[in-house]
Amino acid sequence: MTVHTSLPRRAAAELIGTAGLLVVVIGSGLKAAELSPDTGVALIANSFVSAIGLGLIITLFGPLSGAHLNPVVTLTSWWVRRAGGKGLGGREVLVYVVAQTAGAIGGAVLAEAMFGRTPGTFATQALDGGHLLVGEVIATAGLVLVIQGLGHIGRDRLVPAAVAAYIAAAIWFTSSGSFANPAGTIGRSFSDSFTGISPGSLPGFVAAQLLGGILGLALAAFLYGTRAKDAAAPEVTDAREPEPPAGVGPDRTVYQAVG
Repeated sequence: MTVHTSLPRRAAAELIGTAGLLVVVIGSGLKAAELSPDTGVALIANSFVSAIGLGLIITLFGPLSGAHLNPVVTLTSWWVRRAGGKGLGGREVLVYVVAQTAGAIGGAVLAEAMFGRTPGTFATQALDGGHLLVGEVIATAGLVLVIQGLGHIGRDRLVPAAVAAYIAAAIWFTSSGSFANPAGTIGRSFSDSFTGISPGSLPGFVAAQLLGGILGLALAAFLYGTRAKDAAAPEVTDAREPEPPAGVGPDRTVYQAVG
């Protein structure tokens, strides 16, 4: 069931949801490293918990804001609207991206403080090299393709589980560990842990993620074609939007999802 709500409340949902996502990702990584000296075991725990947390957050916040939690997902929504479907306008995109970035930083700082570490310490783990950037392009393109593909075939309700499963897998099959989220990547630069990334590595990763988003959109358009406006997945709208007329089915829920 879609909740029609105002832009400030949607922005709050994006901020809180993204903060929660970073608490889950970084917190589970810190706990895993604390309990096991084996990096492989720690990564299994981190990927498993991150997938569960992501799926729950998308399910909870999807009806409010679309649960983008990711600037790439927000930008693809904007592009879908420009292409004739339903999505976000330019002002909404700006508000969403600011909320997501602030939430990611806040979530990272909170996770560090929760484990008794010094909040605000930048990561020292440099992730450099072309092969890692290729991994980020692939990770982000796959995420966008999953979301757009399910939308094209009318299976939006599967997005929470599908995105969670994809991210859990991509953490393992990509060389970069599948950050696949510019806001999340910025937030993770505030955690000097094995889930972190040094500030110096941010420009390359963010650029790769944006390129991956474009590639994912192109693949979705090539494979599924362009959705007509009336068939496009509905977006969460402002509270001022009128309710559907009598006789129109009540099921208008859409989860945009995240990485």
